[in-house]
Amino acid sequence: MSTFPATAIPRARVHTGRVTQLRVAHSEWTKLRTLRSSRYALLLTVAMTIGFTILPAVVNAARWNTMSAADRADFHPLEVNLAGVQLAQLAIGVLGVLVITAEYSTGMIRASMTAVPRRLPVLWAKAIVYGLVTLALMIPATLIAFVVGESIFKGRHINIAFSHPGVARAVIGAALYLTVVGLFGLGLGAIVRNTAGGIATFAGIMFVLPPLMNVLPTSWNNAASPYLPLAAGQAIMSITSGNHLRPWVGFALLCGYAAAALAIASILLVRRDT
Repeated sequence: MSTFPATAIPRARVHTGRVTQLRVAHSEWTKLRTLRSSRYALLLTVAMTIGFTILPAVVNAARWNTMSAADRADFHPLEVNLAGVQLAQLAIGVLGVLVITAEYSTGMIRASMTAVPRRLPVLWAKAIVYGLVTLALMIPATLIAFVVGESIFKGRHINIAFSHPGVARAVIGAALYLTVVGLFGLGLGAIVRNTAGGIATFAGIMFVLPPLMNVLPTSWNNAASPYLPLAAGQAIMSITSGNHLRPWVGFALLCGYAAAALAIASILLVRRDT
């Protein structure tokens, strides 16, 4: 009977690495960049931010000579340059919901929580990765949208310089706004844990609730509406007077909504079964 030396039998390598926040974040980055639907949604958001600026800019530049004096007085080029943000916010918020709810719908969340038993690092990693990726894409997108829009308006001498007071804050602020909207969607998705329910909740708070406020007495509506997430967050993109909240105050309030959603999601994540 032949025998083999002990060294001939390969030993299984035991992974001794600890579960760290950095490693969990790397895992979430791998999930985000390898999922085609996420890549397409992010590219679509960039395309909408830029594309839906070009069309209204061309239309307004073409009809400038025929505009009435009142229309010209109400016209502001920066609002047109950031028009794409109004559509991009829906896409980025819905993707934020899907970042977490997609794993619940497929059951993959159980594998994630088994690998990271403390659970909370998974939610933090998703928020960090999604927030950084969104910000890295939206800053160039809003800057390009502004440059393209202003190049169109320049022929009509109705453009506004980036150095004009408040313009830089509004353009960069649009990217910050979209980033926080995405995190708000992620927090709501983590609370609801259902794709349809998360999207409905996000859309209801952001886009359905503001017009419903019109059924309230005017004094109540005027007092409450500026503090809703949509109006508060978009204050950072305005350089005109008359806003109820100052730009950074409104943005801070939107950050508070996102932080509250993530905090509630954290508490529920620890207490509920996956």
